[in-house]
Amino acid sequence: MPKPAVLALDLGTSSVRTALFDEKARIISGSLGRTEYDVRYSGESGAELDPVALLRATKKSLRLTKSRAPLVAGSGFWHSLLGLDRRGQPLTPIYTWADSRSATDAAVLRKKLDERSNQQRTGCMLRASFWPAKLFWLRRTQPRLFRRVARWVSPAEWIFDKIFGVAACSHSMASGTGLYNSSAQDWDDQLLELLGLTKSQLNPLRDQEEDCFPAIGDGAAGNLGSGASVPGIFAINFGTSAAVRTVPHEEVKLPFGLFRFVIDRHRALLGGAVSNAGNLRAWCLRELRVSPNDRALSAAAERAARLTILPFWIEERAPTWPENIRGVVLGLTQATTAADLLYATTAAVCHRLAEIFDLLESVNGPSKKIVVSGGILQSPASLQILADSLGREILICADQEASLRGAAVHALEQTGHKVPPPRYGRRFRPGRKASAAAAVARQQQVELEERLTIERF
Repeated sequence: MPKPAVLALDLGTSSVRTALFDEKARIISGSLGRTEYDVRYSGESGAELDPVALLRATKKSLRLTKSRAPLVAGSGFWHSLLGLDRRGQPLTPIYTWADSRSATDAAVLRKKLDERSNQQRTGCMLRASFWPAKLFWLRRTQPRLFRRVARWVSPAEWIFDKIFGVAACSHSMASGTGLYNSSAQDWDDQLLELLGLTKSQLNPLRDQEEDCFPAIGDGAAGNLGSGASVPGIFAINFGTSAAVRTVPHEEVKLPFGLFRFVIDRHRALLGGAVSNAGNLRAWCLRELRVSPNDRALSAAAERAARLTILPFWIEERAPTWPENIRGVVLGLTQATTAADLLYATTAAVCHRLAEIFDLLESVNGPSKKIVVSGGILQSPASLQILADSLGREILICADQEASLRGAAVHALEQTGHKVPPPRYGRRFRPGRKASAAAAVARQQQVELEERLTIERF
């Protein structure tokens, strides 16, 4: 059996995974641990996680992995916020990226600051997903709690502190907060002053502490794990949420609506994320009581084409950030089935990803390869829908745990190891007729959103 080189953790929105990897970033057989938990959604657009439940799940997963390795590395979901007291204990729940109760406060920030220049400086929009709006909201609605918080961290930072004794934030994780100045490679002074915070209330920025590598963002890890770590290769991760990401060529202008995060201090990551993906599929399976049967899904294609859906069950993000529009289903009839709705919602999400993909290609040049990872790999029918929406061939990442592998790749690269590229599995090519139909559906979706946006303003 290969000797373990890295213990990797991947903290996701709905589960934590742990495993051991060898020096070539191959998973050690029998070492994978996985524990699930639930986001608490509220009718007021809240989306929270219990930090104690996350810690408990992480420890359980580590027990399943059983042993340790010389290096420790991690991946964690970006943008989420946790407030700690002076002893490092949680004072708040984890406010996840999907929590949009701060949307009004984000709008106030956009009046105080120029969003375009702020995006160019920090890589993030001034929207509810990111820390500035959440902090502004908490200061306004819970001022006593806000003053009690001694330190603001991402969930992964807290987990690494509690389990490994490492109280640091990687540059990658910081770049997804909205408080990171990418040119200075430090916390942003202008935003901190506006929010009434100091750098002492945030963890120091460090990418390594001896044999431990503080968690990088899950998107950065996804690109590393799927081999999309050089310009020209695009990675699409389709899990609870979904995103299209690529390492940009130098000096590429950041399009409005997209993000620029970092993998490490030397590599940036350009892309866009949607909030509704696997979580929307889970909603369909649960509430419509439809079977996750790929044959039934494929058979629904023709009927589902009559539906136009804006998949905004949770407040949506890229590329348009439609804060004032919620989910819309247009075209329902007595003949519409649950399978039709499942197909149409899946296609609607893929159309949004295709819009992001086209925008990225317009500034970064044509893609050489598109690699797909995440929960969507369990549904070949959904992968075909994605290929048809993109109008491009997609490759499947053979490693089912791209972000987990990416955390290991990060540690190995930082310690001088040359990691071979991952293996790729099946290819999905767009069908000519299906791709043409998808292009029409994409345009209908765009027009419906534009019409509703105009009506609301």
